[in-house]
Amino acid sequence: MPIDNKLIDNLLKDYKTPEEILGEGGLLKQLTKAVLERAMQAELTEHLGYEPHDAVGDNSGNSRNGKSRKTLKGDFGNLPLEVPRDRNSSFEPQIVPKGQTRFDGFDDKILSLYARGMTTREIQAHLEEIYQVDVSPALISSVTDAVIEEVKTWQNRPLEALYPILYLDALQVKVRDGAHIRNKAIYLAIGVNLSGIKEVLGLWVAQTEGAKFWLQIVTELKNRGVADIFIACVDGLKGFPEAIETVFPAAQVQLCIVHLVRHSLNYVGWKQRKEVAADLQLIYRAATREEAGMKLDEFAARWDAQFPTISRSWRSNWERITPFFAYPADIRRVIYTTNAIESVNMSLRKIIKNRGSFPTDEAALKLLYLALQNIARKWTMPIKEWKAALNRFAILFEDRMPAL
Repeated sequence: MPIDNKLIDNLLKDYKTPEEILGEGGLLKQLTKAVLERAMQAELTEHLGYEPHDAVGDNSGNSRNGKSRKTLKGDFGNLPLEVPRDRNSSFEPQIVPKGQTRFDGFDDKILSLYARGMTTREIQAHLEEIYQVDVSPALISSVTDAVIEEVKTWQNRPLEALYPILYLDALQVKVRDGAHIRNKAIYLAIGVNLSGIKEVLGLWVAQTEGAKFWLQIVTELKNRGVADIFIACVDGLKGFPEAIETVFPAAQVQLCIVHLVRHSLNYVGWKQRKEVAADLQLIYRAATREEAGMKLDEFAARWDAQFPTISRSWRSNWERITPFFAYPADIRRVIYTTNAIESVNMSLRKIIKNRGSFPTDEAALKLLYLALQNIARKWTMPIKEWKAALNRFAILFEDRMPAL
């Protein structure tokens, strides 16, 4: 029901400036306080069954019993309220429930700031500066800690039966371990579903290195409902391809070319990096697998005397490097690089940059989960050239494609 304009005009007649209306102690804050307190009084009247000072209440077994004080925190700052009580302590207001100390949406603001990489102290200072709300670090921690259960539910949710493309990659975070700080790898799996939409499938902290850990990840994906993967694009870590093929034997494992080039250039001095990178590009930009093999031979002939490790690495991984040559040039980039996950990692690294270290693995997962929820909100469109890729998959994997 709209508010009568005459009532609004009457309220505003003594308030002229924005500060008088919106500021600390302004009309809006006073009105909010008055409405909430009035509503709680009305709720108590309904609870008791009689109006204040009504004789009906005599010997009724319950009566009004003064007020208690509480403070609500919100966009308006701190709002002190007087909450009416009954003698039997059976009254529980609905508009401002017992235990509520923040307005709806205020916790979301804390989580939003946290998800953007702000530390607890920075959030505290921000809320004080913008809203004049004094929020303790303990309160911020309790709000963000409530996300842990949400993370566990998300990490165990059912997944789709088929992800044509799966990207697996890792980023490093620092986690305290007693008196020491250890570098830990957090692994991220992103699937591309049949609609071409990216989806974060899970986050894992590597407690141990090697094939056993990779096997644990892909087994978990299968246990959560993933029955098939066409192409798994990974960063070349030892044991990863074998673990994937153990659980998904029909999957093609494609080593990420971006990672491979980056690894190759680690052996090259700054002055020659541009030249070596250009020659490596001739290999993976070749039209066919055969032409790529010829370009690798040419690369070896030119650079092996200085950097013999590079061509040796490419040859030893050749069967994992070349699956993308089965696809047209316009969709190869969808397959041969983990760019889809690299851009996510870049955003996550910006967010964790302010953190010297995390106190626990859970703290790291909590922040990264919230950050990923923000990032994933933008994933509303299929990845580039998805229709072309899907048509090619339908031909190459005809017996494994569901009816669309």
